[in-house]
Amino acid sequence: MSAQCGCGCENGGPKLIFCCAGAADIGAVAYGAARKLYGEGQGTLACLSLVGAGSEGLILSAQGAAKVLAVDGCPLDCARKMLEKAEITKFSHLRLTDHDMKKGACPPNEENIERAAAEGRKLLAAE
Repeated sequence: MSAQCGCGCENGGPKLIFCCAGAADIGAVAYGAARKLYGEGQGTLACLSLVGAGSEGLILSAQGAAKVLAVDGCPLDCARKMLEKAEITKFSHLRLTDHDMKKGACPPNEENIERAAAEGRKLLAAE
């Protein structure tokens, strides 16, 4: 029996999670949710800064991944825009402000992180 890492690679390729880590409270919630999803084996956290820096290896990995999730806290959509700029076009996008979370009024507590992670789980599980 082979070991499975939980990232989804056993199902045709890895599931990658790219996340904003903004200075605002909602950015901290987004990052907490991404870490939670990674900890649960829902996917592998990938470095959004490396995408912005033009890392060819990571960009190619994301372009060939089974699933990519971009998590943004607010409507500035930094994660989404960085992936698109790197020509990574096949991804799901989670923006927390679309789920009744408000910038400046969303402390990075366990309740908010779990709410965000629940939305991420749905997107990672979708076909």
